[in-house]
Amino acid sequence: MLRGVEEHELPAMRRWRNHPRVRASSFTTHTITKAEHARWWATVKNDPARRVLIYEHRGAAAGVVSFSGLTPGGQSADWAFYLDVAGLEHSGELLAAWIGLERAAIEHAFGPLGLTTLRGEVLACNEPVRRLHRRFGFAEVAGYRLELAGLRREVVAVELTREKDP
Repeated sequence: MLRGVEEHELPAMRRWRNHPRVRASSFTTHTITKAEHARWWATVKNDPARRVLIYEHRGAAAGVVSFSGLTPGGQSADWAFYLDVAGLEHSGELLAAWIGLERAAIEHAFGPLGLTTLRGEVLACNEPVRRLHRRFGFAEVAGYRLELAGLRREVVAVELTREKDP
C-alpha cells in the first residue's frame, strides 16, 4: 500500500536512503545530510509535479516511492524507489517487500495518477532491479552513460505502458 508521508517519518526515510546498498544503486551516492534532506522535502512536499509516498509492507512503513514529471492530464511520469533494506533484511521480508512495492507503484501510477506510461532509470549493473522490472513488464528502451562519483556508469531507461481496456 502507498500513502502520504508523515513528517515524523522523515528521519527514517533519510536513514533508509543513506543505507550503503541504496546509495550504491542510486544516482546520488553521497551520504545525505539532515539539512540536505530537509531542503529536498521542503521542495517536493507541495510540488504538484511530484508525489513522494510511503510504501507499507505488512502494515509497517518500509520504503519510499516517488513520482516526478506529473502534469495535469499528463499521460506519463517517472518513478523511483528505495526500501528499508536493513529492517527488511532483518525480518526476512526484503524480497517480498520489493515485489510488493513494485506492484503498488504500478497500480498507483495506472490507477489514482491516471498514467498510461511509467518510466524509470536503473544502473545497468543493478541486475536484480532490472530483472524485477522485466518481471513486471517493463521494457528496456534506451541507455546512456553517466558520471557518478567519478566513475562512468551505464544507465538503462525502462518503460511500462498500461494495457488498453478491452
